Amino acid sequence: MAFPSKIISSASSHVQVIPEQTSKVGKQNLSDINSLLPNNKNGNINDSIGVSAPLKHVTYPCEHRSFNNDDIHIDHAKKLDAVKHILIRVGDDDPFEGLAMIDTVQRLGIDYYFQDEIEQILQRQSIVFSNHGDRHNDLQEVALRFRLLRQQGYYVSPDVFNNFRNKEGKSKQNISGDINGLMSLYEASQLSIVGEDVLDEAGDFSVNLLSEYATHLADYDLAGLVKHLLLHPYRKSLSSARNFFHGNFQGNEYVWILDLKELANMDFKLVQSLHQKEIVQISKWWKELGLAKKLEFARDQPLKWYMWSMACFTDPSLSWQRIELTKPISFIYIIDDIFDIYGALDVLTLFTEAINRWDLGGIEQLPECMKICFKALNDITNEISNKVYKEHGYNPVHSLRKAWGSLCNAFLTEAKWFASGQLPKAEEYLKNGIVSSGVHLGLVHIFFLLGHGITSETVRLIDSNPPIVSSVATILRLWDDLGSAKRSYAGSVITMCPLDDPQNEDENQDGNDGSYIYYYMMEHQDVTAEDAQKHAMDKISDAWKRLNQECLSPNPFSASFTRASLNIARMVPLMYSYDDNQRLPRLEEYIKSLLFDNLPTQGVY
Repeated sequence: MAFPSKIISSASSHVQVIPEQTSKVGKQNLSDINSLLPNNKNGNINDSIGVSAPLKHVTYPCEHRSFNNDDIHIDHAKKLDAVKHILIRVGDDDPFEGLAMIDTVQRLGIDYYFQDEIEQILQRQSIVFSNHGDRHNDLQEVALRFRLLRQQGYYVSPDVFNNFRNKEGKSKQNISGDINGLMSLYEASQLSIVGEDVLDEAGDFSVNLLSEYATHLADYDLAGLVKHLLLHPYRKSLSSARNFFHGNFQGNEYVWILDLKELANMDFKLVQSLHQKEIVQISKWWKELGLAKKLEFARDQPLKWYMWSMACFTDPSLSWQRIELTKPISFIYIIDDIFDIYGALDVLTLFTEAINRWDLGGIEQLPECMKICFKALNDITNEISNKVYKEHGYNPVHSLRKAWGSLCNAFLTEAKWFASGQLPKAEEYLKNGIVSSGVHLGLVHIFFLLGHGITSETVRLIDSNPPIVSSVATILRLWDDLGSAKRSYAGSVITMCPLDDPQNEDENQDGNDGSYIYYYMMEHQDVTAEDAQKHAMDKISDAWKRLNQECLSPNPFSASFTRASLNIARMVPLMYSYDDNQRLPRLEEYIKSLLFDNLPTQGVY
């Protein structure tokens, strides 16, 4: 997620630019916001996980001061109009500066306002590559143009980097001292597709040199920038970018930087207030639903579930879509818990059959908790279908029900494996796990909530778990299993049990859950845990290449659906990067930076 003045850094697609005035949801309503944050068993917020606790006993916060102030809306509109004109002018006058401004706008997470202007500029830039791509000698400019065009869906051949390779096809050593160019090259390499050895080699070349620079640079700010870039490249991360204008960033020479800062500050205040309101609405829905009390064994994490929706739908105008998407996401977790830690196999089979038939009349023999869950699921599925029909003129109820059936079938397959003791091969597990990840279920809902390009062909395609969906699901499933592996392995010794750690407080489960890494090691007795984890990371890399391919034009889905799919994949490392204490500090920081910037952070990270 190269900077102006040719300095590249990694940043969030939704950046926190610290507001100049304190949010009113701060001092006046601190108790309400505290209720949105987790409380552990001892009630000590400083020891809690910032993503795994429910929203309990929430009252509506007072309105955000700036959100009710018409002046900020007026100022925001004026600044937005001014920046649009600047972007058009800069894009016309200076090709590199236009690219740098687009990059900055995207890293600030305000690019949803400038889609037409960005497309106009990048169309012209694509002609530059078509006519002169092999004659440019500035590595950073070539790499930045390549990355921005591919991000926009344009296919650009990696041959544009031929000028920076020798006769043997290796990267020229004379670029080894160009730190800014190497950073840009590394970012560009993250958009490779299957078979692009040139980009893979460029990525390896830049990583090796940048890692060396990060260790030995006397400029500590630049060294920190390089380290952050290597860990969180823009394409594959949604990490918070608090340091966007910090340290070695040299974009201040551009006159538009101040305008972008001011616009991003105003936008952050308005969007943060909107997200806080949405969280309260979700809290109210979740509390009134009553499942937290009726299904005491299940997870109770609406704030965490909402973060998926917030990452998928970044445009502020998609408020009702964020709220509605959180509801099926919550049921993915709840039904997963029913299969993992509650139901016996015969009962789970009956539950799955009922879901596939979608027969409320045939659930009387099910336990009460399953009846309650199915009835609630039926209600939200019908509600979402009705809203989609009113908004977009298409009733998706058949597709949604079919997706729930597929998810439960995958959960049941896993339950049968554990019950029988006949564990699957790694690839068999992964094929099923792509469905049980819930990604397909979520993206089916996203497709209809967006309502773009709904045709009989795209409906048939989205129902069939197409490659854009399965690649994201592969990334999530393997990252999830890597998180399980981190909790289960000690050094190179694997705990010979396919169950998740029952002490994992984030999941709060005592049930069965498989692991690709475990099954891979069962098949390959000579590999270490580190080898198995590297193998899983290689598969994640391959899945990213497939996703990059699917994001290129032409593809059958809308740009908004493609962005949502990509953002799920970018959110995954935040959701599954456990530290040594089995916590999720990066997700915790991300939540607080975007939603609760006014709260004290000591002891939370």
